[in-house]
Amino acid sequence: MRMGIELEEALSLIRDSIVPLGMEEVPLDKALGRALAQDIRAAIDQPPFDRSPLDGYALRSADLAGADREHPAVLQVVETVYAGDVPACALAPGQAVRIMTGAQLPQGCDCVIRHEDTDNGMDTVQVYQPLSPCANYCLRGEDYRAGERLISAGARVDAAAVGVLASMGCHMVPVRRRPRVGLLSTGDEVVSPDVHPLPPGKIYGSNQVLLSARLEELGMVGENAPLAGDDSEAVAQAVQRLFQTCDAVITTGGVSVGDKDIFHQVLPLMGAERLFWRVNLKPGTPVMYALYEGKPLLCLSGNPFAAAATFELLARPLLAACAGEPGLCLRPDRARVSGAFPKASKGRRFLRGRYEGGVVTLPRKHESGLLSSLIGCNCLVDLPAGSPPVEDGQIAAIWR
Repeated sequence: MRMGIELEEALSLIRDSIVPLGMEEVPLDKALGRALAQDIRAAIDQPPFDRSPLDGYALRSADLAGADREHPAVLQVVETVYAGDVPACALAPGQAVRIMTGAQLPQGCDCVIRHEDTDNGMDTVQVYQPLSPCANYCLRGEDYRAGERLISAGARVDAAAVGVLASMGCHMVPVRRRPRVGLLSTGDEVVSPDVHPLPPGKIYGSNQVLLSARLEELGMVGENAPLAGDDSEAVAQAVQRLFQTCDAVITTGGVSVGDKDIFHQVLPLMGAERLFWRVNLKPGTPVMYALYEGKPLLCLSGNPFAAAATFELLARPLLAACAGEPGLCLRPDRARVSGAFPKASKGRRFLRGRYEGGVVTLPRKHESGLLSSLIGCNCLVDLPAGSPPVEDGQIAAIWR
């Protein structure tokens, strides 16, 4: 087991320990935001037939030579074709088909004239201008051809991709499987938010619901275990139950050096392999990582902001490795600081902040046990070890 390691080493140990979960197929209406597990190639031509882009008349450009208001081309209207219909016959010289937007074009035509440029005739139609071949004519396969690669493996499915998949008749989508994540908060002092009145000496548990909500924001599925007290055997059994249905488990509380920091006993009781304990960062230094039957177990501090920050820094890369989706990780950036942080940072420290337009605004309160100042924050400010107090206007590294 490694102790007192840097964040980058912790991330390396996590990534090296995880085998991606592979792929699954999901219904098209559940694919938004997921990463494709393989290239998507067109199953059909789109459009699947030559079609009209407007309401008008399908005809032959050769029949319109020299047409104008004084000398219109007069053509026989042989049928009307609506979207969804199939033309009954091919078009002969001197003929036209009254046609609607999206309808299949008849063989023999090579252009479409707008209603506005005709007399809107039903049996015969007068056309007041010439057209060149292929004018107002959508060719089969104009959007894409069967076999063409439309979306590459690894791409995130967005609204446009959903539309394209639907246009080729794809109702099940191959995506990279995301982990089902078990969540467990521990501590004799923690009670559920539905307990009223709050018993003396107790606090309402926020960590588990916060992380569950964060998982949902990231498109993950969380499974919440009942809050657990500081009983090593009971907690070991609770974690093992989660692993029966989950691909990974995240816990909060019980990882420091106090009398009731029970995960030092829980992991041996489970037979879990501990890979590291304690990472050189604040908040959340005592984070612990282990494998149980090959599955990842990440144990975070019970302090609310510490749990939130280390979830972003360590749990998100863990989940990204499981899912094979690097895009789930935070991205590095730099921003100008609005506000100040009055303390020097002996070790590496992460501050909550609100990023917008190249500026990160710092809240007034930063203690790891405080949660209210996290509201509205969307990034972490990364202060290297040995940093002086943060001054208003300085440039800082951030993760968002």
